[in-house]
Amino acid sequence: MTTDLFTRRTVLAAGGAMVVSAGLGLLVPARAQGLAPTRTMRGGANNYRPGAPIVERIGGGGFWMSGTVRRAGDGAPLAGQRIQIWAHTTEGHERDPHSHGATLTDASGVFRLEMPQIVPAFGQPHGHLAYDSGDFETVFLRPVMRSAKDTSLEAHFVLRPV
Repeated sequence: MTTDLFTRRTVLAAGGAMVVSAGLGLLVPARAQGLAPTRTMRGGANNYRPGAPIVERIGGGGFWMSGTVRRAGDGAPLAGQRIQIWAHTTEGHERDPHSHGATLTDASGVFRLEMPQIVPAFGQPHGHLAYDSGDFETVFLRPVMRSAKDTSLEAHFVLRPV
């Protein structure tokens, strides 16, 4: 008597993915490939200033830049990671030293920094963020806002160890 091992029920019970173990005929759930690292975005490093200071706030504030930092592969949150932020704002251009600042992630890998309102540069309202601390590969991001009226922007990093 033969049994159909690949019924809809067995596949669903395994979370939708099954693999036949090497030559043994045993069914085991497929393992996740892991969380892929974030790639640097084109234009992300424009006007980057190495060593921008860690600050409580950039300028007068009113706009929030936030996000998360996780490790590639297992997605574990990374605490104490330095994220540099800069942008063209109501108080200065993205090339101005006073438009740059850095912050650290908390125990959950979350960062948040208040800064002046971002305004369009070259027709697009956008921010710049960098992970550049050295424990992981450097990543530059340049997220574009949906509207120049938005008062916050999120960016998420998944970092690969060096």
